[in-house]
Amino acid sequence: MLLEGLDDDQRAVAMATEGPVVVYAGAGAGKTRAITHRIAHAVTTGAHDPRQSLAVTFTTKAAGELRGRLAALGAGQVAASTFHAAALRQLRHFWPTVVGGEPWPIQASKARLVAEAAARVGLGAGAPMLRDLAGDIEWAKVREVTPAGFATAAAAAGRITAADAREVAELWTAYEDIKHQRAVIDFEDVLLLTVGMLSDRPDIADEVRKRYRWFTVDEFQDVNPLQHRLLRLWLGERDDICVVGDPAQTIYTFAGADPKFLEDFPRTWPQATVITLARTYRCTPEIAAVANRVMVGTRHHLQLRSQQPSGVKPLVQAYDDELAEAEGVADTIKAWIDGGISAREIAVLYRTNAQSEAFEHALTERGLAYTVRGSERFFERGEIRRAITLLRGQALADPTVPVVETVRDIVSGLGWNAHHQPGGAATREVWEAYLALVTLAEDLVRQQPGATLAELVTLLDRRAEQQHAPTIDGVTLASLHAAKGLEWKCVIIAGCSEGLLPLSMAEGYEAVEEERRLFYVGVTRASTALVLSFARARSAGTRSARQPSRFLAAVEQPLSASGAAAASVRHGAARRERLRSGPAKCRVCGVALVTGVERTLGRCASHPSTADEGLYEKLVAWRLAESRTRSVPAFVIFTDATLRAIAETKPSTESELLRISGVGVRKLADFGDAVLELVRG
Repeated sequence: MLLEGLDDDQRAVAMATEGPVVVYAGAGAGKTRAITHRIAHAVTTGAHDPRQSLAVTFTTKAAGELRGRLAALGAGQVAASTFHAAALRQLRHFWPTVVGGEPWPIQASKARLVAEAAARVGLGAGAPMLRDLAGDIEWAKVREVTPAGFATAAAAAGRITAADAREVAELWTAYEDIKHQRAVIDFEDVLLLTVGMLSDRPDIADEVRKRYRWFTVDEFQDVNPLQHRLLRLWLGERDDICVVGDPAQTIYTFAGADPKFLEDFPRTWPQATVITLARTYRCTPEIAAVANRVMVGTRHHLQLRSQQPSGVKPLVQAYDDELAEAEGVADTIKAWIDGGISAREIAVLYRTNAQSEAFEHALTERGLAYTVRGSERFFERGEIRRAITLLRGQALADPTVPVVETVRDIVSGLGWNAHHQPGGAATREVWEAYLALVTLAEDLVRQQPGATLAELVTLLDRRAEQQHAPTIDGVTLASLHAAKGLEWKCVIIAGCSEGLLPLSMAEGYEAVEEERRLFYVGVTRASTALVLSFARARSAGTRSARQPSRFLAAVEQPLSASGAAAASVRHGAARRERLRSGPAKCRVCGVALVTGVERTLGRCASHPSTADEGLYEKLVAWRLAESRTRSVPAFVIFTDATLRAIAETKPSTESELLRISGVGVRKLADFGDAVLELVRG
């Protein structure tokens, strides 16, 4: 009964209860289901004592999910924990014996102590750089590197450090001194001290091994060298271990994760049972095919086999600039929602958190709720709030100053260098956020040549106010890293251009391959619909041409966007005019329009429809035929509301058609001629 409902491969995992077992599990293949059934089956048959079984994962949330599933399967006595939580329990238990006295408290955040250490060694660092310095220390400690060996280890790994490696080592030494003086430890110390305790005290190691005999490790591709060493100390000479993971989803090497432990498991344990879970129950065949082509030729790639019915082909959408991309993405999302898809089943994924602002604004303009996962919203970032405060002060002091130059001066004073992209992840996000602020100023001046600094501040305040609206049940905006482990029905991966994905700072084969794996993770978050978009330039009128990401080559027969790009050039002025006009107003009575349908129709719901019903029926019939030809749902062509707006306004030119919400430059290029012909007919 317990194993009913498992596929053949999952059942093989559940029945492999003895000796070392490695499970290579592709995205959406049901790995958690397989390993929890394995544990429950072993407990039920008496192969494992539940009181001596430990399931280990990497986040408290994942550990909680494991406990819930095990309890539902009748194995609630099995312990499920993170590496840190399990090590901390052991460390606290044996601390009085090994060290004496009460255990030292854990410093919840490194920021304050790292800042103090930086001041001691004379290293000037703002908050983003301090975060990157803390990341350098964490990376080194989980690899059991000492300050003396940091520079050599960082160079050998090709790591881009937050400061000169010798300066990082000096700061790190000061950081350790401060911790010792305050009698505190950090999270990495929990593992280091536990490893040291088990290595130096065989009596304690024996006691721990009596407590736990059977080990299951989820997401094994994310194990770092220190965690792996701790795991081997827990095991001792035994081999009762089952690990599960996917090398193609290794995206945390910057934090010390090393996929070689998963990849080399069969060589480390020659007697191991090796099982592959390649059936994906999440992705359609079309999405799985893209994922497979992304990773073809890479080490240990699993060829996903979709168990879902055939769906729509993934699309590539190209836009002239980032503003057009944000608008196009928002229009696509609106079409999905108008077609009946819940907002919570849609996600926009991007490489860096600083990219979220354009999508936040575009969704807000269309009245679409959203939530930003894993990071602050753009206007809630501390550096952006500081910059706007300085801009507001400057606008009050001298409202005639040049807008763009003033913005550049202010963010430069806050540490931004237009000609130097920093290496650390946190400092790069701040750099990108300041660049986005400069780009907003450039766009405003380009659209309104006489704009003042006060008008820019008003624009920023309005955007910030709009984006503080409650958005719990809405579209998810998330970085690709924050999306791991999640899934949605419809996914848009934005910013698929060279320099963003892969990042320009990703130098060397291994760095680019990690970016490839990150893209793979994004692709496999989608179950039904996948759109990949990119902008040819940062902003309209700029000469900085971008090339599409090399990863887009994995999309078979992508939808060409050259027509949309040409239309964007012809009608960019009309689009910008529409943006400048502010909130949409009813064309009959002039009041602000509230709902998405009202904005699409261009009138209040209180006014009767003036649509030409004959034209509307022709548009519906044309849309149905077009959707069948393109093998896409009808709402992807145009929503009902957009067709009714066309039937009401009867546009006679491309510019008039473009003003209708839900059309956009891409759809104008693809369908404009046909729609206008129907209107004229």
